Amino acid sequence: MATESERYDKTSPWPIVVVLGVVFSELGILFNVLPVAVAGLVVFVGSVSGIVHEAGYVVSPWRLLVGLGAALAVLGGVVVSVRFDGGLSASVFSAAAADGVLQRGLTVAVTGVVVSVAGTVLPRVWNQ
Repeated sequence: MATESERYDKTSPWPIVVVLGVVFSELGILFNVLPVAVAGLVVFVGSVSGIVHEAGYVVSPWRLLVGLGAALAVLGGVVVSVRFDGGLSASVFSAAAADGVLQRGLTVAVTGVVVSVAGTVLPRVWNQ
């Protein structure tokens, strides 16, 4: 049995990264800056995948990242399809500027696609 002086507590950087991801995503949505909102959500989802991997619940964080990305893409796509009723000449981006729910749905859908692609491509590039 280890004594108190021999034992050390392991700290994790993930909680700060989670908070930064949420803050940046909401700032991007608040000021209608899609790249900032998507980047914040990418950081958030990536850190959730890292936390789950660090805790030992999954073998690889990349597969979880792809799954979370797919779920976000579907969820965001459903919100966009329900809220956007534009025709061929209408742009979903300009409609999202006036509709906060549509903007959030678009942000979630784009984030899902980015995270899924990153979770698929990065492990192959990283291991070469």
